[in-house]
Amino acid sequence: MNLLELKDVSKIYGSVKALQHIDLSVRQGEWLAVMGPSGSGKTTMMNIVGCMDKPSNGAVILDGADISRETPKNLTAIRRDKIGLIFQQFHLINYLTALENVMVAQYYHSLPDEKEAMQALERVGLSNRAKHLPSQLSGGEQQRVCIARALINYPMLILADEPTGNLDETNENIVLDIFRQLHREGSTIIVVTHDPEVAEEAQRTIVLEHGRIAAISENHQKNHQK
Repeated sequence: MNLLELKDVSKIYGSVKALQHIDLSVRQGEWLAVMGPSGSGKTTMMNIVGCMDKPSNGAVILDGADISRETPKNLTAIRRDKIGLIFQQFHLINYLTALENVMVAQYYHSLPDEKEAMQALERVGLSNRAKHLPSQLSGGEQQRVCIARALINYPMLILADEPTGNLDETNENIVLDIFRQLHREGSTIIVVTHDPEVAEEAQRTIVLEHGRIAAISENHQKNHQK
């Protein structure tokens, strides 16, 4: 069953064709990697899938519904209820603790639940850092807070934009271990990355060039066997 489908999706900014005629299906429970040089359309595609932008043409089907013509208000609700976003730059609120940063995501979805937020931090190995501010956390720890925040509302789709881009090898492996576990549990994951080793963790890799899909490859890893 496909959780996500892009059908002839294009995005045009003035004279710039950021995406051109993208056709892509992502199965429920699949781990997909997206690669390509800067300016290839990766961020544009992620913004459209993540309900932060709309295509100029084509349809985006998420969970059986076409989200490509939804209003900004409805897109915000869909993003809140169905999508977990993980960013390279973390985007944590500096004056809130790790626990409070996770609870902010709950606030926009339903009601903050400190116990549930703490469980999300435990899941990424940060229960002992719950009361620390972002400035008191390492880059790897901040990224794990982002992951906990993305998971707190049980999203059906996890979108990660260069989630290991600012991390050293040790923290990269910790983050990838979390993704492996999420995948084993059935999460659908799309990761944008420049790192071939990170891409190889996915079941499938697509390469974008000049706004088009230039290549699609199947990856065969032991950790994909369920």
